[in-house]
Amino acid sequence: MKYIVIVITLVTLTAGCKNKNKTPDVSNIAITLSTERYENDFFSLDSAQLREGLGKLAIKYPSFHNNFIYTILNVDPRWPLDSATQYIYGFIKAYKPVFDSSQKVFADFSPYEKELKKALQYLNYYFPNYKAPHKIITYIGPLDGYGDILDNEHIVVGLHQHLGKNFSLYSTEWVSQTYPAYISQRFTPGYISINAMKNIISDMYPDRPEDKSLLIQMVEKGKRLYLLQKLLPQKEDYQLIGYTEKQMKESYGHEAAIWNLFTQNNFLQTIDNNLIKNYIGESPKTQELGESAPGNIGSFAGWQIVKKYMDKYPDTPIKDLMAMDAEKLYNDAKYKP
Repeated sequence: MKYIVIVITLVTLTAGCKNKNKTPDVSNIAITLSTERYENDFFSLDSAQLREGLGKLAIKYPSFHNNFIYTILNVDPRWPLDSATQYIYGFIKAYKPVFDSSQKVFADFSPYEKELKKALQYLNYYFPNYKAPHKIITYIGPLDGYGDILDNEHIVVGLHQHLGKNFSLYSTEWVSQTYPAYISQRFTPGYISINAMKNIISDMYPDRPEDKSLLIQMVEKGKRLYLLQKLLPQKEDYQLIGYTEKQMKESYGHEAAIWNLFTQNNFLQTIDNNLIKNYIGESPKTQELGESAPGNIGSFAGWQIVKKYMDKYPDTPIKDLMAMDAEKLYNDAKYKP
């Protein structure tokens, strides 16, 4: 099939479309939040008494330690105890420089705890019945492995994926094979709260794209981005979607061209996953729109549809928005940039 191609040229735009809606006052919502620094205890283990030290960590961190050892570090529980202990010791030695770097970046974690606490206040305002974790646990894991996680008790923060986009090891081949530059450019402290709230939104509204049209998936992604914006109103739009600031400006500046890509090629109702994946989710660029166009452009368009709907119907409760049929939302929005 021949697609209609609209090339986005490299331009710098000053216009932005940031949602200016007022944020609610949540200062009186009581949230208890504390942080546990697992990595400090883990990298302080005495190599001469490593087995005993690991046993103490299992007691101190009962809900996280085993997940760290067996899932994050990928220790096979069938291994002999000596082999498992030696493997863990090898990780500690190899990752000591990463831990040392994290100690400099996160000597004081309180600003990030404060940011997460504010986000949880907004979450409680909009969803008072949702039981969010009220503990943060930080850790250092493999650079090419897991990052930020949500479990039943914790917002789990992988500090190894927040050391700054210029951290030297992110550009090594073994890391960039899993996390290429367009992803690792978001490996900054500022994405701790974004990733945490994304995980909570995914827990509340699991993404189930099976046999859904591109349009529906775009709108559903847009709803999640709109909610993320409500939970983190101090963050910029480009941070929420994972673009660079320049990519965000250019996307707003070429919003009509982006929409034409979907409408003129009759993509909106397709259920072809091979086609859909070109426009939804992580990717370095949108080929049809030119080298400078970011990936995940379908989520961007879906976000604008949701914003248009909420501009028309500003009294819609967030819970109702999230539960709304995507086709109905699109039809009622009458989006046409």
